Amino acid sequence: MKKSFLIVLFLSLSMMGQNNSKKSASNLETITLGGGCYWCIEAVFENLVGVKTVVSGFSGGKVANPSYEAVCTGKTAHAEVVQITFDKKATNLDEILKVFFTVHDPTTLNRQGADVGTQYRSVIFYRNEEQRKTAQDIINNLNANKVYNNPIVTKVDPFKIFYEADDSHQDYYEYNKNKPYCRMVIQPKLEKFEKVFKDRLKKK
Repeated sequence: MKKSFLIVLFLSLSMMGQNNSKKSASNLETITLGGGCYWCIEAVFENLVGVKTVVSGFSGGKVANPSYEAVCTGKTAHAEVVQITFDKKATNLDEILKVFFTVHDPTTLNRQGADVGTQYRSVIFYRNEEQRKTAQDIINNLNANKVYNNPIVTKVDPFKIFYEADDSHQDYYEYNKNKPYCRMVIQPKLEKFEKVFKDRLKKK
């Protein structure tokens, strides 16, 4: 991966102003993303300015109200996803997707590192034509500039339904930072995000 190009490309954003302190529902937008284990993606987006909520769950399958255990078998066809609601006055879809492509590998089919299976596929579930076009344009741009060594395999699919995971799977990193998976898998992704988007982090 041409990391320097990736950083320059992703930081060339024209961000929206944040002058109006009154937030209305019309300023909010939601998109659903799958990029491997949802704990990893959730931990990253919870720290991005403008993101209001991040909920872990499942989309893209054929079974209603699937359990985590069922999804892990790969037989339900669901992907582990996060449903992100963000304030369009503080961030935008362009930035959301650029963070997404920074913190996971979109070139490995049905896997992220040691997590293997269709439930770990890279996928964007769009809700409207604008989301579909923005996602496809970013993918085309990354492929055209050969940012990754291999072609992007991220699917861009229409959103149908989202099933929220159990409470024990929400804010997982926040409550389990010392567990081996969090230290070895999630923490490096967070560190990469914080380095590339250092000016876009929520104040703690």
